[in-house]
Amino acid sequence: MKSSARFLVAVLLLLAGCASQPRGSLEQVEHIVVIYAENRSFDHLYGLFPGAEGIAAATEEQKTQLDHDGRPLPHLPPVYTGAGKPDADFPQALPNGPFRADAPPASRRMDEVLPSPIHAYYQNREQINGGRNNKFVAMTTVGAWTMSYFDGSSMKLWRWASEYTLADHFFMAALGGSYLNHQWLICACTPRDAEAPAQTRPQLDEGGNLKKRPTSPASVLQGPVQVFDGRVTPDGYTVNTTQPPYQPSGIVPAPGGSPQLADPAHHPLPPSRDRTIGDTLSAKGVSWAWYAGGWNAAIADGPRAAKERSVIYVRTPGGPIFQPHHQPFNYYERFAPGTADRARYLKDYDDLVADIDRGTLPQVVFYKPTGRLNQHPSYTDLAQGDTHIAELLERLRNSKQWSKMAIVVTYDENGGYWDHMPPPAGAGWSDRWGPGTRIPAIVVSPFARRGYVDKTVYDTTSVLKLIQRRFGLEPLPGVRANVGDLTNAFDF
Repeated sequence: MKSSARFLVAVLLLLAGCASQPRGSLEQVEHIVVIYAENRSFDHLYGLFPGAEGIAAATEEQKTQLDHDGRPLPHLPPVYTGAGKPDADFPQALPNGPFRADAPPASRRMDEVLPSPIHAYYQNREQINGGRNNKFVAMTTVGAWTMSYFDGSSMKLWRWASEYTLADHFFMAALGGSYLNHQWLICACTPRDAEAPAQTRPQLDEGGNLKKRPTSPASVLQGPVQVFDGRVTPDGYTVNTTQPPYQPSGIVPAPGGSPQLADPAHHPLPPSRDRTIGDTLSAKGVSWAWYAGGWNAAIADGPRAAKERSVIYVRTPGGPIFQPHHQPFNYYERFAPGTADRARYLKDYDDLVADIDRGTLPQVVFYKPTGRLNQHPSYTDLAQGDTHIAELLERLRNSKQWSKMAIVVTYDENGGYWDHMPPPAGAGWSDRWGPGTRIPAIVVSPFARRGYVDKTVYDTTSVLKLIQRRFGLEPLPGVRANVGDLTNAFDF
């Protein structure tokens, strides 16, 4: 064979080999960034997203809400205030079912601070009602508002979802609220507090639901439900908001005690020793960090007395409104104040911006926006967080490390808002702790499928599975066997 012919054959073989290779592979992803926003269900924000299983797919059973006696409500109750009274600023007697928050007669805006439905473990369990999702109104504190949803097409994050991948079968890992779902994001576990006092435990009926107080109205049309709730299950697991043992904490230091600790007389969670994703990453030599908006300011605020605080749970104009129960690593003994691991792995948002701009992000990044920017109802609005997260995504896309990056934007939980899709159930899909209601998740990456709606069933532990698979980590025991690992969102 002549040399020119041999060269042509070699080129053809090379081209054939290249054609048989995928465009990328998971090993090419060198940086995984997780952005964790607050308190929105999928239908609440993306129920009108083209190609997604949204509100139009809901059955009449899922839309039609039941009263406490199991009968369909003739119409929705009022929107209730925090004091349990009808709020005159909202429409009355809305039809039974989901309704547009940003259209008449409600006509609310995304830049308004709006009511926050209760989002707690036992309430969410009962609201889901075996997958029928028809007791959200009966077990909420805000009446009709739990059924509200927006046309999210004006959101900046909607445009990112349209350009990259939106997962429309992604569920919050744990029933209930922020505290527990943050724990499931990092350890797929429910921390124990076996010595918690009796007053912190709920009273349950024979079905495992919360007992109603004698003062609770017979119908949600007469007022919001009143129950004997608690933060710790009867057998000692912390399922609702529990404060960390270290500052910054919602519990101030003890008089005369260490300024870096929460007063033990007020029962913070005992320092946890459960295994976290941080432990498995460090054991493998994979670099990582948890970045939090307002972290440095909260560190300075933590040692102060309650009346002197201006950052932790304090709502001041332009302030961070820092939420300690959104900082899961601060519950763990390994990251106690003064430890090398705390200084190495727990960082401020300013550090995140500097690392992005320098091109020095670690291999795994978790980012928690501060309260003012996390989209949580009652103390902030949707619009500020939408702009903040979209600007951060643009900064990451323009960074030196973008070409080998995968970003997951998701929410801790549903915030008590209705969603029609039943959570997955059965062995390998669910357990005592969840999953709970469906939430939004967006995957942004040069490797992500473009303009794609991913129908794979995921929950928050899928984030852990993705990190585990990419970096060859020891699996965390609580990660659910059957949920996907997010790789179907990529064009590999």
